[in-house]
Amino acid sequence: MLKQKSFIKRRDFLKHTAGIAAGAVAFPYIIPSSALGLAGTVAPSNRITVGCIGLGGMGNGNMRGFFDRQDAQVVAVCDVDSQHRNDAASSVNSKYGNKDCAVYNDFRDMLLRDDIDAVSIAVPDHWHALVAVQAAQAGKDIYGEKPLAYCVAEGRAIVDAVQRNGRVWQTGSWQRSQDHFRFACELVRNGRIGKVHTVKVGLPGTSSIREGSTEPTAPPEGFDYNMWLGPAPYTPYCEARCHWNFRWISDYAGGQLTDWAGHHIDIAHWGMGTELSAPTEIKGSGEWPLAEDGLFDTVENYTFNCKYREGFTMIVSGLLPGGTRFEGDEGWVYVTRGHIDAEPKALLNEVFGPEEIYLHNSSNHIGDFLDSVKTRATTIAPVEVAHHSVMVAHLGLIAMKLERKLQFNVHSETFQGDAEANRLLSRPMRAPWSL
Repeated sequence: MLKQKSFIKRRDFLKHTAGIAAGAVAFPYIIPSSALGLAGTVAPSNRITVGCIGLGGMGNGNMRGFFDRQDAQVVAVCDVDSQHRNDAASSVNSKYGNKDCAVYNDFRDMLLRDDIDAVSIAVPDHWHALVAVQAAQAGKDIYGEKPLAYCVAEGRAIVDAVQRNGRVWQTGSWQRSQDHFRFACELVRNGRIGKVHTVKVGLPGTSSIREGSTEPTAPPEGFDYNMWLGPAPYTPYCEARCHWNFRWISDYAGGQLTDWAGHHIDIAHWGMGTELSAPTEIKGSGEWPLAEDGLFDTVENYTFNCKYREGFTMIVSGLLPGGTRFEGDEGWVYVTRGHIDAEPKALLNEVFGPEEIYLHNSSNHIGDFLDSVKTRATTIAPVEVAHHSVMVAHLGLIAMKLERKLQFNVHSETFQGDAEANRLLSRPMRAPWSL
């Protein structure tokens, strides 16, 4: 057995690094994985402990992503739906061969535990800021689902909390951890298509609503509906409202536009090197459903144009082929899930030189997060980048709602001379919830 003085305990190391300022993303020394007990089979005492908040589709999938890692162990699950949390706890206990997984209805109870290093957050968009800010304040590193936040002001609140508390953040924009997306962005960054004048981002244009009754009724037993609503306005429960369908209801999300911004708009910013920028001018139009029940009301069949101070135009549309297309004066590159294309075709076999730009290389999105938890290095999809990716969608929504061209100040994150538009950058929260 190793003597105590010959290695650094994982938890002591994480506590030591927790106070490092957000801007200090590198260390004067590197702790080898063997010193943290992370080489080969990892002892349970040296694993990064994870709590999962939100166990619907994405939350359950992310939880299982942590199952695949020897250097992490899920120890607690939280969901306002007892079926979700109990099913998740059964999966956790089956994975580790015990009955140790703790279950919570209220995420705040989980965050009180000082033996949890990191949390995975996959809750409806209207909850993102409240959970993320409190998790950062509780000293947890965070794997948070996209989109970063329900609105621009709440995104900024998350960024500030993560940075102020020195936390590691990974956004669930997993396309960055696929080779062909990174290669497409490296082609653009290294000037292979010349000066880029236009970026076209195709997102889903219509809602994918799942069948369910819209008649008001009592919530199912075991579902804490009032907690699910949280900061959103109170409205009676109906079957069609919750879980998957929240995305198409504006009290909780921004439809396909905000749901997908953290993927293809994120790739557009990555390729253009504008990850910390935003449009300065936005104009567009869309359609809002006029269903008799009035439940699903997020924008569809939308198109809006964004002008950037960096000298290019981004067109975001639900009418374009899904993916990101970079158009330059010497060619184009198009990339989407499972496919990449370019003109000239020879670009697809391009090899970069030693002095050219190589972007962050990740082959496993959750693995990249865990590596950063250990080293305190910046992840491939950090919080400020996620904020600017979804910001484009939020600005587009506001411009389409007001049906006029808007001028945006990237530094102050406000519209110029437009009080009505500025009011839409945030939203009131139902008491007692507040940031």
